[in-house]
Amino acid sequence: MTTDGTEETTGPDPTYRRAGRADIPALVDLVNSCYRGAPSRQGWTTEADLLDGRRVDAASMAVLLERTDTLVLVAESGDALVACCELRRGVNGAYFGMFSVRPDIQGGGLGRRVLAEAERTAAREWGCRLMRMKVLKQRPELIAWYERRGYTNTGRTEPFPYGDEAFGLPRRDDLAFVELTRELPA
Repeated sequence: MTTDGTEETTGPDPTYRRAGRADIPALVDLVNSCYRGAPSRQGWTTEADLLDGRRVDAASMAVLLERTDTLVLVAESGDALVACCELRRGVNGAYFGMFSVRPDIQGGGLGRRVLAEAERTAAREWGCRLMRMKVLKQRPELIAWYERRGYTNTGRTEPFPYGDEAFGLPRRDDLAFVELTRELPA
């Protein structure tokens, strides 16, 4: 990251494609390494201080890949899967989630490029003109990162689903999500 808080763009552009069943083990490893446990602390997107447990498992990833309204976009560099995100088509635009960039390469501009490709994909594949996402309100640095990319906090909040281990094991009792949106170009 540069001194003004913007990312430098380093490395070659990745290639993008839709994930398939053969990608499940690599996707599970990537997503969990970005959000939980010791490996996630290499990057700045960790939730390890907020949540324990796994972010995804093979069964939930398989279900996600089978959904007809959802695609998992992967970014590859060489033969390595370096980033991914979930895109889900809805009546009010597309939902963006499960955004993961390999922790050891975060801060080099890849996240910005993957987010831009996800926006293009939602517009191209589904004609979406709005991207929505939910971010833990306890992640002000992440919310600020999205705001620098044109996202706006709508003021809508959603409580964290305490008791549903599929979302992780909370380490705090004040977790909640805020909604961010961005209009996509036509």
